[in-house]
Amino acid sequence: MIHAIRIRQTGGPEVLNLEQCALDAPGPGEVQVRHHAIGLNFIDIYHRTGLYPLPLPSGIGLEGAGVVEAIGPEVSGFSIGDRVAYAGGPPGAYSECRNLPAHRLLHLPEEISFETGAAMMLQGLTAAYLLRRTYRVQSGDTVLIHAAAGGVGLIACQWAKALGATVIGTVGSEAKAEIARAHGCDHVIDYRCGDFSAKVREITAGEGVPVVYDGVGQATFNGSLDCLRPLGMMVSFGSASGTVPPFDLLELSRRGSLFLTRPALANYTARREDLVALGDALMDIVVSGQVKIEVHQRYALRDAAQAHRDLEARLTTASTVLLP
Repeated sequence: MIHAIRIRQTGGPEVLNLEQCALDAPGPGEVQVRHHAIGLNFIDIYHRTGLYPLPLPSGIGLEGAGVVEAIGPEVSGFSIGDRVAYAGGPPGAYSECRNLPAHRLLHLPEEISFETGAAMMLQGLTAAYLLRRTYRVQSGDTVLIHAAAGGVGLIACQWAKALGATVIGTVGSEAKAEIARAHGCDHVIDYRCGDFSAKVREITAGEGVPVVYDGVGQATFNGSLDCLRPLGMMVSFGSASGTVPPFDLLELSRRGSLFLTRPALANYTARREDLVALGDALMDIVVSGQVKIEVHQRYALRDAAQAHRDLEARLTTASTVLLP
């Protein structure tokens, strides 16, 4: 028997129940992982509230790191005792131990702790596909990254800086501005202080940027388009402020034949070889020290409800992990 957080109905943090559950042996193509740390992400709240519906009852959580305890039939590439980490797949990371499809796991180098591994996978793989696949940042580029002090933003700013880019970041407070500057932002814009697109034009001497990475959504969408130079790419990868309303595609041609994409991690990691390539890039840059993953909050697994309350109240900074 193991302990796991389950949800039987949608609602507030109180619907997160710590239950004792039976765990079967791993089936064909599966590996059993004993968690040492579990990542906390805002998508977990969307699952809990029903914004992103799950069939109920359900486990919750999409990210973790631990050790392989058992291996099912038809699995190759993993051995008992291997250190592994993962992001995505079926929800259920809020648990002491679980079975997972082996093709979703990545080997975790000894140089990366379990806490760091659990905290970095979802946000780190997102930053990896954004910077290395969706728009491949080159040395000399100037890029705009919204929510630069957020989870994805902090990783993306450091990584873009390591690639030789000039990084412009937007934030919502002076405290977050300081965090962004400490993590690779050359220019920080507090978007409470007016038109951020005008500031971007000023920084780029009127040219605009070749790419905007926008995880904010509705509140920044039109301004982001205003920041782009002709043939620039708008990468809208999140909707923290709300969904972007219906949009006239002719606006893209009017603004200089812009490109617009709404990518998702699941599509960029659907093939095993793509997941491994992005995972290797993430592990390498973290091991190199060019990207630092900061875990500022730790909660016991049984305190997952309090972790959700704190995350929703914006009382957390950097990354948060649950410890079984």
